[in-house]
Amino acid sequence: MKSTPFVLVLALATGIGSASIAKPTAPGWNLAALPQVARVDPRFQSYNVEMVEVTGGRFWAPYGGPKDEVYRQRPPIDLANPRLRAAARLLAPAYMRVSGTWANTTYVPAAGEELAAPPEGFRQVLQRPQWHGVVAFSRAVDAPIMTSFAVSAGTRDGEGRWRSDQAQRLLDLTREAGGELAAAEFFNEANLPSLAALPAGYKVGDYLADYATFHDWARRAAPAMKLFGPGTIGGAGGGQKAAANERDPLGFESIEAMAAGTSSRIDGFSYHFYGSVSVRCESLGIGTAQKDQALSTGWLDHTLLDQGYYAGLRDRFAPGKPLWLTETAQAACGGSPWAASFLDTFRYLNQMGVLAQKGVQVVMHNTLAASDYALLDSETFAPRPSFWAAVLWRKTMGEVVLAPPSGAPDGVRVFAHCLRGKPGGVALLALNTSDHAASLPLAARGTGWTLTAEPLDSRNVLVNGKAPQLDHSGRLRGLQAQRIGGALGIPAKAIVFAAMPRAGNPACR
Repeated sequence: MKSTPFVLVLALATGIGSASIAKPTAPGWNLAALPQVARVDPRFQSYNVEMVEVTGGRFWAPYGGPKDEVYRQRPPIDLANPRLRAAARLLAPAYMRVSGTWANTTYVPAAGEELAAPPEGFRQVLQRPQWHGVVAFSRAVDAPIMTSFAVSAGTRDGEGRWRSDQAQRLLDLTREAGGELAAAEFFNEANLPSLAALPAGYKVGDYLADYATFHDWARRAAPAMKLFGPGTIGGAGGGQKAAANERDPLGFESIEAMAAGTSSRIDGFSYHFYGSVSVRCESLGIGTAQKDQALSTGWLDHTLLDQGYYAGLRDRFAPGKPLWLTETAQAACGGSPWAASFLDTFRYLNQMGVLAQKGVQVVMHNTLAASDYALLDSETFAPRPSFWAAVLWRKTMGEVVLAPPSGAPDGVRVFAHCLRGKPGGVALLALNTSDHAASLPLAARGTGWTLTAEPLDSRNVLVNGKAPQLDHSGRLRGLQAQRIGGALGIPAKAIVFAAMPRAGNPACR
């Protein structure tokens, strides 16, 4: 597609130069009349820091290496880095989930214990100062910790039953560092036991017995820690379901039994979702994320399939309990090469928009700063396009979710929330996936931010025609808003946030 001149972009974003803007096809939207449809957690937009990032280890390999390289050794993440902390503060308040597949097999040493290698039955070691760094980061950026615990062979007695001593050690270490665990899942993706190094032949009954032990320990040891489950992945579809059942004896068929058997012992219902896998895992034979489908209705709304599935289980077995999506990204196995580009920002924002409308309370993106699906580059912590979208979501989209205005042009998706921090105000998010500029008929004035990139799979984004920056010392530049008057213009293949502080919506008082 041809580059959109900056003058036109500015005119579309601000309403200046109305001769260049398509005329609204309807009277101005009455934002004051938009009703509330849901309410989300104040920490709705949250993120993951994988346990293997904390310990260092073999994580998803960067693209450009040997053809068949899937994993590569990575050093521990520097959670004291000023740029990383500044970036995380821009997303506050949030939850920080420290978990992932590697957490299932991570050993926590006792005070004074020195190890040259993980003990038998474990694969990684979490050094005590590393966890002190997690707690310090969490406190510095207003991101309480959610985690999960090791369940591999090293945590089990002679009968194969799970013991709580490693979980207790992590809890004690957290308190020693001056923190608390806000929430936990028992372990990561319990329906895929091959990823957890569980005993051969591990069945649903074994899981439920282990969960009962976990629940009883957690209620005694950390009564304020909220318990979420089942924390499983998949359940709504097709090839992934069949492939997983071939790999694992539990697989997707066990999700319902896990949900039913733990529902009385959880505070909230959690699940994981990936629309597909990256090319790193194409050997699984379940297909990979396709770049030419990145803006298609099927890809953007695929998240609703699993939301509907898990919401149905929640309503059957744990009615009224909050629903959290605790791990999600563009594609499993580290993300596709275009996961780090502006092209995936449409999916990132659309997913939060549609799930907020459905009442999902928290969405935890994987990851903050590791691999291609991260919000930040893992080497430099430089922001990627979806990070800037996340900052603008945090700046504008409040906890009260409103019904979107009707009558948006074809190819334009509009989401509405109460404006954060402005009683009566309304925030709009518009995604234009079409090849044509569009105009939304606003009857109010406010400010806006237009996100564009050329080409769409660029790893750089412009906000109101300028490149935003977060320097190494954490100073932010380039997110100034533009005034909006009358119609809200949206260039083709662009995203606009709009803040309307004087909308006068009574649901936003």
